[in-house]
Amino acid sequence: MPMPSPKHADTGGGNEQQVVGEVVERARRAQRTFANASQERADEAVTALAWALYKPENARMLAELAVKDTGLGNVEDKVTKNQRKTFGTLRDLLRARSVGVIEEDPALGLVKYAKPVGVVAAVTPSTNPSATPVNKAMMALKGRNAVIVSPSPSGMQTTARTVELMRDALAAINLPADLVQVLPDASKPLTEALMKAVDLVVITGSQNNVRAGYGSGTPAIGVGAGNVPVIIDETADFDAAAGKIRDSKCFDNATSCSSENSLVILDSVYDQAIAALERAGGWLAPPDQARRIQEALFKGGKLSRDLIARDAAVFAERVGLPEEAKKARFFMVEEDGVGKAHPFSGEKLSLVLAVYRAADFNAAKDQVRRILDFQGRGHSCGIHTNDMDHARRLAEELEVVRVLVNFAHTFGNGGGFNSGLNFTLSMGCGTWGRNSITENLNYRHFLNITHLVTPIPEDKPGEDELFGRHWEKYGK
Repeated sequence: MPMPSPKHADTGGGNEQQVVGEVVERARRAQRTFANASQERADEAVTALAWALYKPENARMLAELAVKDTGLGNVEDKVTKNQRKTFGTLRDLLRARSVGVIEEDPALGLVKYAKPVGVVAAVTPSTNPSATPVNKAMMALKGRNAVIVSPSPSGMQTTARTVELMRDALAAINLPADLVQVLPDASKPLTEALMKAVDLVVITGSQNNVRAGYGSGTPAIGVGAGNVPVIIDETADFDAAAGKIRDSKCFDNATSCSSENSLVILDSVYDQAIAALERAGGWLAPPDQARRIQEALFKGGKLSRDLIARDAAVFAERVGLPEEAKKARFFMVEEDGVGKAHPFSGEKLSLVLAVYRAADFNAAKDQVRRILDFQGRGHSCGIHTNDMDHARRLAEELEVVRVLVNFAHTFGNGGGFNSGLNFTLSMGCGTWGRNSITENLNYRHFLNITHLVTPIPEDKPGEDELFGRHWEKYGK
């Protein structure tokens, strides 16, 4: 069911509030009819949205449209992403309660009731112009909310078609299509007006949009930038690690914020690990070719739109790399520094991995910290190891939300069938990444909770129990 066109949809004349007001009013009318839906009805809505993208012909059509629209990634991996993320999120959502009583604790005399938050603005990125809108819409409707998508300008056509399919799916099960809408234009003024008019803002993508969301005066959830560093230590299975790194790095041409960007390899096994990575399809650039890659990829200090998220053969051809590089699956460049003067230490959105040597595990851990302090703080890191003490030390000592052990990072960080993290396309990075959440975005972030509180036996300890140690150590 196509969206009705807002009156005066030309937003160039400063009438953003009127355009947004009409879209939001339609969302509020639709949400009021859905706010008291049963759990079964909410789950029907979520399933309908999921099928709108998971359906094979839709998943492929939108993948093709996304690559055509944005020039980012590749069709086959976007088909996989459209289906895998949607299927996994549906699994998570259908196992959860979001209507009525969702938790009871008799010992504390507490009963928790889930309520909608209202109308949600979902700001979505160009890297996932179909998967992210559906992912957020599923979570929003799980909580019996309405959602309005604000797409990236380059992904506008794909996102608009995705929303049209979701609206058709809702209409087919006799629910208001206006539970899911898209802004009529992907403009900054419209997005900022939308942020101020809704009940909750959820932002994935541009950090400028995240900051605008937090400054909108509306409750907002933003996510941080990725720049994943991964350690390979002396106990790793090098071929298994190399295969996972290749599969993760190459997926959708490294468009994921969870894609590996740097490898930190212990010096004692550096040559073994590099050899395994080369067997897995990596090409280690000699210094002169590494300089060539840097000059081409970071033109004017910014990532080149002509090179990010390109197939390996296209990347090699455009950079002018030698013939052996054109046969590679991904590219490695040796690096020893971190910061603006060392652009390979940041997120590259391309099939390029920075490779660092570290004298020992402590040095590797410190290198990971430096990389994340430069970019990606709070997001995640990984390690390939058979020494769980190394993994535990990363979790204890580094300021990241996720530490993945022996994973293809892209397939574990945003949820996986062999990962306990819930499926999402939006990873919170905590206050380290200037975010309000320290977990994967999920349906619970789209709920208000009412607490029913009843009396319990008094739980009031004596003064000695609470102050005794203090008195002993410091006196009264």
